[in-house]
Amino acid sequence: MALADGEATSSSWDSDDEYQKFIQKMNPPRVTIDNASCVNATVIHVDSANKYGILLEVVQVLTDLKLIVKKAYISSDGGWFMDVFNVTNQSGLKIIEECALEGIKDYIHRSIGPDSCFLPSRRRAVGVEPSSDYTLIELTGTDRPGLISELSAVLMNLECNVVNAEVWTHNKRAAAIMQVTDRKSGLAISDADRLGRIKERLCNVFKGSNRSRDAKTTVAMGITHTERRLHQMMLEDRDYERYGKDRASVNPRPTVSVVNWLQKDYSVVTIRCKDRPKLLFDTVCTLTDMQYVVFHGSVDTEGPEAYQEYYIRHIDGSPVNSEAERQRIIQCLEAAIERRVSEGLKLELSTGDRVGLLSDVTRIFRENGLTVTRAEVSTRGDKAVNTFYVRDAAGSSVDLKTLEAIRQEIGQTVLEVKGHPDHPKSPPQESPTRFLFSSLFRPRSLCNLGLIRS
Repeated sequence: MALADGEATSSSWDSDDEYQKFIQKMNPPRVTIDNASCVNATVIHVDSANKYGILLEVVQVLTDLKLIVKKAYISSDGGWFMDVFNVTNQSGLKIIEECALEGIKDYIHRSIGPDSCFLPSRRRAVGVEPSSDYTLIELTGTDRPGLISELSAVLMNLECNVVNAEVWTHNKRAAAIMQVTDRKSGLAISDADRLGRIKERLCNVFKGSNRSRDAKTTVAMGITHTERRLHQMMLEDRDYERYGKDRASVNPRPTVSVVNWLQKDYSVVTIRCKDRPKLLFDTVCTLTDMQYVVFHGSVDTEGPEAYQEYYIRHIDGSPVNSEAERQRIIQCLEAAIERRVSEGLKLELSTGDRVGLLSDVTRIFRENGLTVTRAEVSTRGDKAVNTFYVRDAAGSSVDLKTLEAIRQEIGQTVLEVKGHPDHPKSPPQESPTRFLFSSLFRPRSLCNLGLIRS
């Protein structure tokens, strides 16, 4: 098992982990689902022995199950964790199918129980689960136009096939997680010398001409929780710094405050912002990565904006103890909220699969003056379904003429434009394509529950 650079390890933490496993075996989690008490949501109660990071583990499970949290009530002050989540499906409806409800209960039990696959959250880095199927590459560095195209081209030249990838950009920084295989064998790359060359070449691409900030590249054989790890990578890369220059580009901006409740030795964090999917996961993930524990909290997304309130202490038991730390929490939470804010035009590519298409498509974007601000690439069977958020090199919206030129080159029914006011909807039929996209990730084990279709 490989872990990213800078992971803090401790024998005392390992002892704590073994003790927590023992407590969990003696007090296994209880999950109950109620569809009667709330008119417009399914209510999930989770009761469990308390441990550091359990709130994030539960929220991560709900996120992986593609459930939308409308309200939440959090209480973990003492030895027991008691949380209530009002959730809906992606369409905003209650979950009523019995098999889906049983699948949710089973998945939560398996994910937070004593035999769960979650690695200890107390450690700073998300673990990499060993796998002989893929080589995992993590990259952080300075963002610039054409970066994804350059990375894809370098991997092609190195005889690597990108089978999974996700890229985030924020505040002129970029982070990417890619799963690659050897182009000929289709297996993970294990040769140490070759891995060294891959790491060196990719690191040079990420450095570019900017030597003021280091680029980091980690190579390992395995898989990890992608979004969880991307948050950690961006935080460790300090994408929240130099923040003032770009604040005006996000509208409306999130409102975050941190005040101390001295009578109870808590710090109270409140967040108000536009609601969006995975917002709860993003904020809880950031607080956990900053080593803060949520003792009480509430979440409400049913008003004109999302509202979150958390009563926190540091892992050492103290509230926020300095103005500098208070400002850092605010900046880190603002950055976490804005990392997923869709910057630019949304393009969806749906087609078959072939080696090297990521390089081809991103090259076409670059040659037409587009830069990719975020990329999510997935495979469903033998079909690739991928999403890109793009803008022009000046940061402005993409004009219709450029869009049509790109669609003409890639395939009119392959690339669909979302949200452009002047662009007509693409016809639903399929047509022969010039390019076929490489496959990228999706949460494992969810298809087996029947909650999402393959």
